[in-house]
Amino acid sequence: MNLDFVNRIKEQAELASAARKGGLLIIFGRRRVGKSRLLRHWIAQNGGMYSQAIEGPQDMQIRQVFEDIQSRLGTQITPKTWPELLEVLSLQKKPWTLCIDEFPYLTAVDASLPSQLQRWIDQSIPKGCLLILAGSSTRMMNDLFLNRAAPLYGRAHKLLHVKPMDYAAFCQASSLKPADMASFEQFSLVGGIPKYWEFVEKGADAIALAEALYFDFAPYMEQEPQRILRDEGVIGANAVSVLEAVGRGAERPSEIATRLGTAQTNLSRLLQQLLDASVLERELPYGESVRTTKKILYRIADPTMRFWFRVYSPHQSRWMTYSAEEKQKLIHDHASTVFEDACRARFPAATRYWEKDIELDLVAPDPEDAKRLLVAEVKWRKLSAAERRHVLAQLEGKWHRCSLSQKHPKVRFEVFDAAEIKGT
Repeated sequence: MNLDFVNRIKEQAELASAARKGGLLIIFGRRRVGKSRLLRHWIAQNGGMYSQAIEGPQDMQIRQVFEDIQSRLGTQITPKTWPELLEVLSLQKKPWTLCIDEFPYLTAVDASLPSQLQRWIDQSIPKGCLLILAGSSTRMMNDLFLNRAAPLYGRAHKLLHVKPMDYAAFCQASSLKPADMASFEQFSLVGGIPKYWEFVEKGADAIALAEALYFDFAPYMEQEPQRILRDEGVIGANAVSVLEAVGRGAERPSEIATRLGTAQTNLSRLLQQLLDASVLERELPYGESVRTTKKILYRIADPTMRFWFRVYSPHQSRWMTYSAEEKQKLIHDHASTVFEDACRARFPAATRYWEKDIELDLVAPDPEDAKRLLVAEVKWRKLSAAERRHVLAQLEGKWHRCSLSQKHPKVRFEVFDAAEIKGT
């Protein structure tokens, strides 16, 4: 399905603000999150120049960038080096905006390019001109611009993180009804990644979408985790094995190590790489820190990656033998985890809490009273009034048995069910 460009209002406002200031703007975000389409759309609306870097030798990369923007430059000289191209830009008589997308491809070939750009930005970039450098690799972009030892550290006015889009934007783009559970279950299969939304067909259900993306012959998502890991520079079978273990329920570091048949200490570096790449996320019980607790859990952050390792990988060989009811249950159970995430995302600092045989789905500072906690149970179904009262009573009972209740005497209890999806 061809999708119209929707949303990204805040990101476009940041681009407009950067254009007024000039200088350097850094944009990063995971593969297929829509950075390139955002940049192409905004630049087409505002008369800038755009070039997507290629993987190749340096002279070919320079030629590609120059050919992409040559029609906007008043020169007959063909630059052979990066300093020559930067000099051509310095000599332009009118202010310009230039975006170089997939910038890490260039630095992978010429490690001196960030130093050359540093010198040019410090000394020669014309006033009122904006250079945008964008890239998909979160780890590499962090190394280039957030590492204090990096030449370009501190040179950008802003680092703009383009994040996955929300459920409301998905429904708008896909012409789905936000209040329908079926719409949210489709969202749980594609997450906030606009590229995947193209597979949403009008009138098709979540099972059809899952099969189109994951289970059909040569499906689009078949190698997607490996592509994402490669983009992030996380290479090797061990990274996939860690995600397989987490997807199949091994959330504690000790459990992951046991599944992989290795010592827990051997996983520290790999787990940190997956965290830095925003593939995994680390969960701590509410009110705890890594210094005060060993109750650390790891979970797959992105809904599509979570579905891949939780549902697709374990069930791919048997999926076509399942009944429609069995397929729907697998999707429903996956969607429930995404719904919990969406509920927690509504409240700053919200997280889960657990101890022994007690688990609370959502604990957060109460936005209505700073001295009070919000404690909530999340259910991925629509509850009757009687069911809601029963769940609420169970929640209050769990709260009074947990040690956290001794630290927080003021609490507001809530139950969030599937009727909340329109507000996620």
